[in-house]
Amino acid sequence: MKNNCFLALTLLVSVIVNAQNKQTKQQDTTALGEVIINSTRINLPFKENSRTISIISSEDIKNSAANTIADLLQQVAGLDIRRRGTSGSQADLYIRGGSFDQTLLLIDGIKMDDAQTGHHTMNAALPLEVIERIEIIKGPAARVFGQNAFNGAINIVTKKDLNNSVSLNLETGSFGQLNAGVTVGTNLENSSHIVHIDKMSSAGYRHNTDYDNSNYFIKSIFNKNKKAIEMIATFQERKFGANGFYARESATEQYEETQNSLIGFSTQFKTDNLTIAPRVYWKRNQDEYVYIRNNPTVYRNLHITNKIGAEVNANYTSEAGITGFGIDISKVYITSNNLGDRNRFMTTLFLEHEFKLLDNKLDITPGVAVTYFSDFDFYAFPGIDLGYRLTDHLKAYGNIGCTYRIPTYTDLYYNDSSTVGNPNLEVEEAFATEIGIKYFSPKFSGSLALYNRDAQNLIDFIREDTTEAIYTATNIAKVNTNGFEVDAAYHFKLSDFNQTLAVGYNFLDDDILDQNKDLSRYSLNTLKHHFTTRLSTQLFKNISQNIIYKHAERTTGDSYNVWDASLAINLKQVEFTITASNIFNADYIEAGFVPMPSSNLLFGLRYNFI
Repeated sequence: MKNNCFLALTLLVSVIVNAQNKQTKQQDTTALGEVIINSTRINLPFKENSRTISIISSEDIKNSAANTIADLLQQVAGLDIRRRGTSGSQADLYIRGGSFDQTLLLIDGIKMDDAQTGHHTMNAALPLEVIERIEIIKGPAARVFGQNAFNGAINIVTKKDLNNSVSLNLETGSFGQLNAGVTVGTNLENSSHIVHIDKMSSAGYRHNTDYDNSNYFIKSIFNKNKKAIEMIATFQERKFGANGFYARESATEQYEETQNSLIGFSTQFKTDNLTIAPRVYWKRNQDEYVYIRNNPTVYRNLHITNKIGAEVNANYTSEAGITGFGIDISKVYITSNNLGDRNRFMTTLFLEHEFKLLDNKLDITPGVAVTYFSDFDFYAFPGIDLGYRLTDHLKAYGNIGCTYRIPTYTDLYYNDSSTVGNPNLEVEEAFATEIGIKYFSPKFSGSLALYNRDAQNLIDFIREDTTEAIYTATNIAKVNTNGFEVDAAYHFKLSDFNQTLAVGYNFLDDDILDQNKDLSRYSLNTLKHHFTTRLSTQLFKNISQNIIYKHAERTTGDSYNVWDASLAINLKQVEFTITASNIFNADYIEAGFVPMPSSNLLFGLRYNFI
């Protein structure tokens, strides 16, 4: 693994030197104004990036028949969202067969990783009403974002301006669901503000699966007429019965409460050639778990994690191309009755450069991230992206990269009657490659990608044999993963109304079963076949409908088919919605021992006051 990463780093340096020479010679015939200034972070121009990146737009969100981000992301091929229950109370996020600890979630570019465990990643997920779009980068993204982007990253981009508006949303339906929310936007002379508050509750679809969830969101832009300063503040609280969520199937009385909060400030400085974007933030997560809901004295965990961070990202445009660089500094503190009181200091330096060659048809972006962990030493994440524009609509691309993940505090120190951490764990490592092709036009877009990942020292909780009740955190020797992915969308018109048919398929094959059998707690149940499709239609002026189909087959042989649908009726300021989930009552499990809900309905009313 280290040899592969060394070769990648050598190739990276060679490409920089050779491309530098060619780029300098070409500047005589290529106008500087033709070079497109962009970032090598996840918000690259969609048509020009040389990675597999998917965008879920606000229109896609509206047509998704989803009520939470967890429901929404299930409709993306290659994403495995393993939900426990409904309303996103607890869900784990996997990309291309990786674990929930190997995917990084960002909100407006702020990293929401949690040092305790990746189980809390989706605790930070925002309500759909405040989301402008979701950017999904698949494959190793450590050189762009750092170590938690082992298999990919998801960036939630929030709305910046709702003008002057007020909307009220009410929903009720099966299992005693009752949801209410209000969203307010105001645009003042020198500032703008968005405020959202909602509450989601249910009696539960089976014993001890009730929930009471709340979301609070504020986004403000101050000093708009001079040097704008952006503030984001979020708070999510989840209280839910966790029947069979963790431990064993017989643990029917479990209960959990989580709190996740974020406050961040950012701004931007620009000159003709240089852009500098500083940011500071504070993220907090609190998790209280009780084994027996009505008797917390039997077993109770309380973990509180705080992360304070500051980062500066910049790009500089010169005759040689665009250079991106940055520094990310953070400190993590955890207080826990199980994991102990611990802290970790991290510093990451980023450097990458985009070259444009052959009349801007060829782009080459080598880069590297170097991270220091106070308890795990230094690590480097080199990588390179290459793309070639075959026509105005067709592009071929490829990338290679190395990635790492240090163990979470749960991996290292967690201890209960069935689980034992391991303070001697080694760092996870992987070397990944990908090639693909994509096509864009107003009516049709599509992509095909083939990928491979050679990983070693992957961390999972393992039993010695099937009779053993205790799972111990262990470095699995080696795992090879390969697969391919297809996405396509066709936009057409019927009776002057827009229609969309979108499909996606991901095939994944790994050899983890060859060495792990049925002894693994988390890695075993890889999503081998994943097919999704969405038909969004409008046949009448005020009525639109959406049908979503999902097929999943796991390496264990379990498979299921789920159909969802929604109907929306718009009458000026009022919108009525009906959402049907699991229409044909499929019997399936996504995570652990938790059967998903049977067919259910949700009726909604939205009123826009302004």
